[in-house]
Amino acid sequence: METYYSLKPLLAVLVSLLAVVLIVIPNQRPNVRESWTIMAAVAKFTIVLSMLPSVLQGQYPEITLFAISPGISLALKVDSLGIIFGLSASLLWVLASFFSIGYVRGVPEHKQTRYFASFAICLSATMGIAFAANLLTLVVFYEILTIATYPLVIHKETGAAIAAGRRYLVYLLTGGVALLLALALTYQISDSVDFRAGGILPAGIGKSSLILLFILFLTSFGVKSAIMPMHSWLPAAMAAPTPVSALLHAVAVVKAGVFGFARIIGFIIGPGLLQKSGMGDFLAALTAITIIVASLVALRQDNLKMRLAYSTVSHLSYIVLGLALFSPSAWIGGLLHIVNHAMTKITLFFCAGAIYVRTHCQNVSEMNGIGRQMPITMSAFTLASLGLAGIPPINGFISKWYLVQGTLDVGQTIYAATFLISGLLNAGYLMSIVCRAFFRGSDKFVKYGEVSPSMLIPLVLTAMFSLLLGLFPDQFPFLFQLAARVASNVLGGGGP
Repeated sequence: METYYSLKPLLAVLVSLLAVVLIVIPNQRPNVRESWTIMAAVAKFTIVLSMLPSVLQGQYPEITLFAISPGISLALKVDSLGIIFGLSASLLWVLASFFSIGYVRGVPEHKQTRYFASFAICLSATMGIAFAANLLTLVVFYEILTIATYPLVIHKETGAAIAAGRRYLVYLLTGGVALLLALALTYQISDSVDFRAGGILPAGIGKSSLILLFILFLTSFGVKSAIMPMHSWLPAAMAAPTPVSALLHAVAVVKAGVFGFARIIGFIIGPGLLQKSGMGDFLAALTAITIIVASLVALRQDNLKMRLAYSTVSHLSYIVLGLALFSPSAWIGGLLHIVNHAMTKITLFFCAGAIYVRTHCQNVSEMNGIGRQMPITMSAFTLASLGLAGIPPINGFISKWYLVQGTLDVGQTIYAATFLISGLLNAGYLMSIVCRAFFRGSDKFVKYGEVSPSMLIPLVLTAMFSLLLGLFPDQFPFLFQLAARVASNVLGGGGP
């Protein structure tokens, strides 16, 4: 694996920051503001996609912005793990931008300029996290993402939104303090914060220091990953507009948490030390409990977005559990689930937003017969629900297959049972909505009426992407190649 100097990682971060300036200037001209949003989203995805061929060849674009002290600098590097996250987030920002335009006009939302500007800052921070070359850079962008998301969480400025924003800040800033302490301790122990497959901590590290470092990382990334009992900010944040829930709470913010775990487990602490200390077993058990409990709680939620929120809590722990098993198949499954969950969950949130704009319904109990009025929307909802439940041939089946295979490879059948039971619960709390929509009669939804094309097309596309990734996985070999390379480098202890 080789690195080479390139401006592209920096451009991927900066393009949406430039868009912020352009979005804010034409404050009273929605068409211009929204055009800049779309152009910035397309430009970001194009830049990220242009780096994929070199990464697949083992050549990683890199740029050092400036050195702070020996062994520590602010730097960006696009490796196999980073581009998986970067591609997913940048592609979905394009679709979420179109969806957002239809949503904010359809509701309509107030302070739309602030909304789109905050969105752009969040995507810049997300790219910085994806392409961070070391722990310091990741910490900087991680904290920017936390602060930039706050205006979106409180966007409606209702009492519930303000309370949700307050809880959001308390939880995530507490995690941020823990992350800063972990950064300082890592540098003190290793004299470096650069990511290296297999970890950078010395083999002779004291057990107390290792446990303290693990607790700090667990607190910081566990909050954004919504691992129980650090999860309550995520359901509360559903007070935000649905497109915010769709992208930031199904793709960017929460995925930054699980991505952070991938970096820490694979590139800072290392699988070897985690296994010897027993911390890996603790993390696996904690996430398995989260998977089952969150799925059970989801069954009891009548509010559609709250049901989807607890589903997200469960599925984030799918990914972390896969990483904690230290099996190549489980790592591949976990990394693929970053993409597959993002695609299916954003579809479900898009559908929830479309239902709200068209009918103002928010509760599952009110949706009897809605499939007759919104057949395209609810068909997309059905596809995504099948994917989350792990039903073939939708993409979620593939990542779950690898995750279950990973548990069997290391003899952890209890975690295989965890995934299977959760899949049944997923089907219970999602397919019950589908049954209500298509097979229960109601006089409320009798007139056909879908949302505007700017909302309908994105949700159809994400549903179709989910189907295509499941039907024709061989047509997307780069995802498997990237995930397998990361797993091999981390668990083999070599390579960048």
